[in-house]
Amino acid sequence: MEAAASPVRFKSNYAVSRKMEPFYKGGRVQINRDGKFMFCPCGTKLNVIDVETGALHSLRQDDEEDITSFVLSPDDEILVTGSRALLLKQWKWRENKCVRTWKAVHIAPVASMAFDSTSTLLATGGCDSTIKIWDMIKQYCTHNLKGSSGVVHLVEFHPDISRLQLFSSSIDYKIRIWDLNSSKCVALLDGHFSAVTSLAFADGNTLVSSGRDKICMVWDLKTRESKRTVPVYESVEAAILLPEKGDFSQLGVKKQGLHFVTAGSKGILKVWEVATAACVYTQPVPFELKEEASERSLTQCMLVPERNEIVTVSVEHNIVLYDAQTLQLRKQLAGYNDEVLDVKFLGPGDSHIVVATNSPQLKVFELATSHCQILYGHTETVLALDVFRKGLMFVSCAKDKSLRVWRMNKDGRVICVAQGLGHAHGVGAVSCSRLKESFIVTSSQDCTIKIWNIPESLASKAKAALISSPETLHAKVTERGHDKDINSVTVSPNDKLIATGSQDRLAKLWSCSDCSLLGVFAGHKRGIWCVQFSPVDQVLATSSADGTLKLWGLRDFSCLKTFEGHDASVLKIIFVSRGTQLLSSGSDGLLKLWTIKTNECVKTLDGHEDKIWGLHSNKQDDMVVTASSDSCIMLWKDVTETEEKEAQAKQEEQILKEQELSNLLHEKRYLKALGLAISLDRPHTVLMVVKAILKETDGRKHLEENIVRLRKDQKEAVLTFLVTWNTNSRNCHEAQAVIETLLKHEAPDSLLQYSGIKAAVESLLPYTERHFQRLSRLLQASMFIDFMWQNMRLADAAQQEDVTS
Repeated sequence: MEAAASPVRFKSNYAVSRKMEPFYKGGRVQINRDGKFMFCPCGTKLNVIDVETGALHSLRQDDEEDITSFVLSPDDEILVTGSRALLLKQWKWRENKCVRTWKAVHIAPVASMAFDSTSTLLATGGCDSTIKIWDMIKQYCTHNLKGSSGVVHLVEFHPDISRLQLFSSSIDYKIRIWDLNSSKCVALLDGHFSAVTSLAFADGNTLVSSGRDKICMVWDLKTRESKRTVPVYESVEAAILLPEKGDFSQLGVKKQGLHFVTAGSKGILKVWEVATAACVYTQPVPFELKEEASERSLTQCMLVPERNEIVTVSVEHNIVLYDAQTLQLRKQLAGYNDEVLDVKFLGPGDSHIVVATNSPQLKVFELATSHCQILYGHTETVLALDVFRKGLMFVSCAKDKSLRVWRMNKDGRVICVAQGLGHAHGVGAVSCSRLKESFIVTSSQDCTIKIWNIPESLASKAKAALISSPETLHAKVTERGHDKDINSVTVSPNDKLIATGSQDRLAKLWSCSDCSLLGVFAGHKRGIWCVQFSPVDQVLATSSADGTLKLWGLRDFSCLKTFEGHDASVLKIIFVSRGTQLLSSGSDGLLKLWTIKTNECVKTLDGHEDKIWGLHSNKQDDMVVTASSDSCIMLWKDVTETEEKEAQAKQEEQILKEQELSNLLHEKRYLKALGLAISLDRPHTVLMVVKAILKETDGRKHLEENIVRLRKDQKEAVLTFLVTWNTNSRNCHEAQAVIETLLKHEAPDSLLQYSGIKAAVESLLPYTERHFQRLSRLLQASMFIDFMWQNMRLADAAQQEDVTS
């Protein structure tokens, strides 16, 4: 009740508190030795991500060319990137600083890189079929290895540096062994029939290679022959060896001996025993396995021994961290979201957000850690979302003509509890009941509205986590609502009314009980994108492709207000500040905050570069989340109160300083007064101080003393002020007096160092010339008066002489 009684605070501004943008767009990912930081290429920049928090900083290149390859040294000190500009850059990655740039000497981009175990030698494999070895300490190229065919996509040093051997593979599917003492290829390991994707050294003399020919091969490096071929039955992108120490019994490791993990086109991890070439463990996954490559296929797999983790990277740019001994999921990060179609706050304290991207999977992000859950269920792109009042249950609808109900458990895990089928086309809009978790309304491209009841038993079962597979919902009512696609549907705060907005330019009001039509809102010139009920008044807000927002009365269906200001389609609207303000998002990437009472746009927020499809406010009404086609999700914080406090503090400080200034002038402490007036940025006050000094006896001398004692930045400020004073003939004497002091006491070289000196001189010259011309004319006029006066006196004196004589 206290909250209800407190007056409504109008919002005046939002500021971006967090931006969730794509940080990985493909290529090899690397993790540093202690597993705390992950390096992900993203076009022209390399992002360094803190694995714990998801916070990132970027290493940006000057040449704005895409990064083709990069590598971090085993000691975590040196990071080297190679770009399409055929340059190699060495970075101090913790400081975001490029310390060295040199030409790669390759005539085509660098495709692969590797450091030796001592972090002193760097190998670069190019698209020009050559391999270069660089001494990172002495900073020169030590070897140029020729003989490969096509792109050298894989280079690895033998872990025993005393052997000085480099292993490489290119488009001919062979593994070459190079002796760096002789710079010659000493052996060819020929066994794969497709690209070799990874090399792993078991000990000094055993090598495991994986390939896209669906096999892994174990090589004896003494005889340089194949010891065993392991058929994996899927295109393998990575094979990593399990450490000999450690308990891997949960992964099917029962005996001593070599075991390795494979990741590939099926999107699952498998553990293989080398001795028997048998698969001893297959990872269970929440999706159907496909034989051919799909977006779930894995492109990379790494072991982080320090943290006892296995990290996988998928085609969909999802990076998953598993416990190495149990393959239990520890964390998941989404590197790229594609076009984001909708977003909603989730969880009792709005601790998560659920995101619909241009894919059948939903993503649930925990805001504190950036951990991402991927929800499988829909078979085509998810189009819209809505969350029930308590924030634990939510609904999604998709192009697969279905809706799904999901529930979050206490531990933050989300499961699907129900699904509804029945629409003839993709389901484009969904809205939940507001008071209780009792029903859902959907609308589709088949121009119909359906109301789905949620049985009470389902809600209680979901709460108790007793649902093993989704229950089926059936539509209670179906009604053909519009002549064209229905873009938006919403339920009133009391659960008695439904509003729909359609491409046919009409919004309609329906009764919730039997879906009977109560009225039509006509007035928009183009299709309606969004409809929303006011939380406090009997008012409906609509937004349209005609660039306007309209408020309608629910009693007489008349238009109460129209808000004009967007130059593009208005895609989403929400009520904020307890129904007294509106927030709207447009297809031009702008957000606008409107005050309903005054009809004015209070603030325009520019954060996105493309259509903003998702807009949602949290329960406390102090945060807003937006999602756009530019793949970015932004969290905006209401900064009205902060800004008001800052403005008030500034005002109080200003009053105190002004009081202090008048005291200083009164006490004739001119130097302090000058400094204070300059810090307040008050040109007129500074002029008053200068005038006060000049009025004193020996004013010029005092002025000189005070100006000379000012700091350089204060003198620069005075110079900009006196340019303005000099434009007015009343103040030109003070301006010229200050200029004279500066010219007299400052050397020309030091004057040239002043910021804005050129513009100041250019502005001073014409006015100064005009003042001198005026003074010259005045001098001439005064001379003429003097001459006249002299002549008049002479004539007068002659007459007196005549009289006396």
